[in-house]
Amino acid sequence: MAQGSIRPGTNERRGTTVAAAPRQDVSDARRIVVKIGSSSLTTAAGGLDADRVDALVDVLVKQDGRQIVLVSSGAIAAGLAPLGLARRPSDLPRQQAAASVGQGLLLARYTASFARYGRRVGQVLLTSDDTSRRAHYRNAYRTLDQLFTLGVVPVVNENDTVATDEIRFGDNDRLAALVAHLVRADLLVLLSDVDGLYDGDPAKPGTSRIAEVTGPEDLAGVEIGRAGRAGVGTGGMVTKVEAAAIATGAGIPVVLASASRVADALSGAGVGTYFRPTGRRSAGRLLWLAHASTPRGSVTLDAGAVRAITERGSSLLPAGITGVSGEFTAGEPIELLDESGLPVARGLVNFDAREIPRLIGRSTHDLARELGPAYEREVVHRDDLVLLRA
Repeated sequence: MAQGSIRPGTNERRGTTVAAAPRQDVSDARRIVVKIGSSSLTTAAGGLDADRVDALVDVLVKQDGRQIVLVSSGAIAAGLAPLGLARRPSDLPRQQAAASVGQGLLLARYTASFARYGRRVGQVLLTSDDTSRRAHYRNAYRTLDQLFTLGVVPVVNENDTVATDEIRFGDNDRLAALVAHLVRADLLVLLSDVDGLYDGDPAKPGTSRIAEVTGPEDLAGVEIGRAGRAGVGTGGMVTKVEAAAIATGAGIPVVLASASRVADALSGAGVGTYFRPTGRRSAGRLLWLAHASTPRGSVTLDAGAVRAITERGSSLLPAGITGVSGEFTAGEPIELLDESGLPVARGLVNFDAREIPRLIGRSTHDLARELGPAYEREVVHRDDLVLLRA
């Protein structure tokens, strides 16, 4: 092998220029989710940097024949300076206030920037609650699909102004991975202020950029950093790697690159870090249920119910429940635990927590006869259930 070349799965030495093989699935991608972080859009003072926004838009509008969803951070960061805040607040109410001010500024900036090319944008704000429930998931997909049909660029963000701790995605990297699954994207591009994933702190000498990740084993022993020094974002490299795992596990390739190299990243050039797909696309919103929902409680199952769910793909019936914990209402996500208390699955429950104790261990036939036909149903239907382990 010639000096300076890279084999797939190996690390690139810093400071070398390498002509990596084109990434065919990247260059062939037609529907793409592009996520950009706060630190790539804002000034040191926290306000939006118009030049950075314009530079990003200049590239995105030139992706002929491609449909782009832009998942953009920056709402809270954009709201800091107008509110006189020196840094991102740690408490939720002030974060929501900053998002309320900044979201309008962010969308206005994108609207003006895309308008230079005669393109329109549409804002889509999501919480995890919008996408783990069946009807909400369908509505989110239909909205985004219609925006594509109308030639509008969707600009997606978490609905920070109303999202509580219980219904937050937590970071826009994970949101972007889930949106990529929602819209059936061919590619996810994560843009950062770092030019890829490194095998250590990129600020330290001797570390190398990882050119390609073929699976979790390639990251064994890799030190992955958290939020950067700017203090305007919520994630860092660890959330990007987690997002890449979600997307690649659903069959979607991922490129992690510097925002300054977005054109190269979209072209399939060997920049940044390329994450190869590791799994197949899974059923719709169940990926959201697994990765974006926060359980409000749990039920404990007997061994027979665990086998029925994990081996036969059955729904959870009252007869298989031995206990209930937490305060939840019908339609909320709960965890299904085995007899050792370990999570087996997650699902949307059909009963309130206070109703379940009188259902435990009983057949649906007996419950319907005693309590009425509304009780002749599953506690969690298999269509609203996702396994957390085999």
